[in-house]
Amino acid sequence: MDRGKIPDLAARDNKIYVDLKDIIKENVLPFLPAKSVVKFRAVCRDWRFQISAPLFTHNQSLSCHSTSGIFIQIHRGSPSLIPIDANSCGVPDPILSFLPEPVDIKSSSNGLLCCRGREGDKVYYICNPFTKQWKELPKSNANHGSVPAIVLLFEPSLLNFVAEYKIICAFPSTDFGKATEFDIYSSREGSWEIAREICFGDRTILPKSGVHVNGVIYWMTTDNILAFDLTKERSQLLQSYDTHGFLGTFSGKLCKVDVTGNIILLNILANTHSNTMQMGSQIQMWSEKQTVVLDSEIVGDVARNYSVLHVDSDIMVARCGGRTYSYDFKSCATKFLSSEVGIRRCFPYVNSLVSL
Repeated sequence: MDRGKIPDLAARDNKIYVDLKDIIKENVLPFLPAKSVVKFRAVCRDWRFQISAPLFTHNQSLSCHSTSGIFIQIHRGSPSLIPIDANSCGVPDPILSFLPEPVDIKSSSNGLLCCRGREGDKVYYICNPFTKQWKELPKSNANHGSVPAIVLLFEPSLLNFVAEYKIICAFPSTDFGKATEFDIYSSREGSWEIAREICFGDRTILPKSGVHVNGVIYWMTTDNILAFDLTKERSQLLQSYDTHGFLGTFSGKLCKVDVTGNIILLNILANTHSNTMQMGSQIQMWSEKQTVVLDSEIVGDVARNYSVLHVDSDIMVARCGGRTYSYDFKSCATKFLSSEVGIRRCFPYVNSLVSL
């Protein structure tokens, strides 16, 4: 009796292995941080070529966008990286010694850093600290001041294999008294250009407060929040009843963080035109999004005030009692990061392979 052919189990298992290998290579690797990705080059020759290809580098910069760590820099000291997970995030030269001169980090965006030289012409540099690629920017005709209100804006695009980014600096006008102007650098044009918009009024911008959300740049000032729409080149002043708050992003919107004791309150910008509504309108400019209390077993003395250094949809970074902690919004887990003293600002970092 013909019972048919016995299936080749070895061939079937091999096919499953090949399919699984391709699935991992195409659908898992691009989502991993750069430090983790490069480890997989040792798997086989095929994976090494795959990871080294420009197309993979481009896909990884598009797919991996979660905050992997934070860069910190104490006054005139060397930069350093604090990874959220040291096993998956890291850079070969965290003090950025590959740059031509000592620098101060001014802004970060999706794996790129904007730095400024300390001496001479105070040149701006754009770099990827993982690949150690960097570019020197041309000198601007505007006077940005000794502590510029700089924001780097880089959004990876599916159609752009070359990183295109912009730098926006809000600076006091030298032509008009009590006014703010905006200087914009475009990597596509390779030059600076002062926007036509001028925001009149006597105010002081807090230079380290800038964030960008959906093409709009926001800075805290001594009186309110200054917004600049990069596409329309229009500015707007938003009410902020607490000028001691912190600006960040959450759920794709501007987030203002207020701290009372050990309670951290996240407010989302809901309506930028609430001040033009008719009297008695219930529409508010800010809506309460989330209240955060860090784990007291990790933080310790919960009676102390927190100082928020960064917030996005993934994590929040805060200091308390001279120690720095992270809070994961998905797992609600509090994690100790560093006991480094003097940290007043941090720069979120995405461990990306993006090419300059």
